[in-house]
Amino acid sequence: MIYTYMDSPVGQLLLAAEQGSLKHIRFSTGRKARGADPGWERRDGPFKATKLQLRAYFAGQRQDFNLSLAPDVTAFQGRVLAALQEIPYGQTRSYQDIATAIGNPTAVRAVGGANGSNPLPIVIPCHRVIGSGGALTGFGGGLEVKRYLLDLERRHSGLFSTSGVA
Repeated sequence: MIYTYMDSPVGQLLLAAEQGSLKHIRFSTGRKARGADPGWERRDGPFKATKLQLRAYFAGQRQDFNLSLAPDVTAFQGRVLAALQEIPYGQTRSYQDIATAIGNPTAVRAVGGANGSNPLPIVIPCHRVIGSGGALTGFGGGLEVKRYLLDLERRHSGLFSTSGVA
């Protein structure tokens, strides 16, 4: 596994890849802040395209990503992550919406767990999932980061909500 760091508006991000595919994006702050694992090798060069796309996203110039992704997840988590990628830029869905989208409407808690263990936040937009009442719920980078990402997308998508959550 190789990795690099990237400064962003939400703090320093750790990017990790293996065999040309992105496997992890980790935050330097928040409840799930983590650095590189032992044995990983720092290499900055292979991440140029990833950094370019992330910078464009943070500048409001990119709404989706064209990267090779290889998250290590279970089959259930993979279905949840696929559903997250279907949430349009600037919009949100509830955990119930995601459970229904994957064909298992009673799996709301399991969806929350899979969402919370997303190894590729931002690129796989777990920040777009909110509580059923519209409340912002947990996020690995912290609720301030989640709010920042949602506000960024709203500003650049033209979608607005009087409740603060679209």
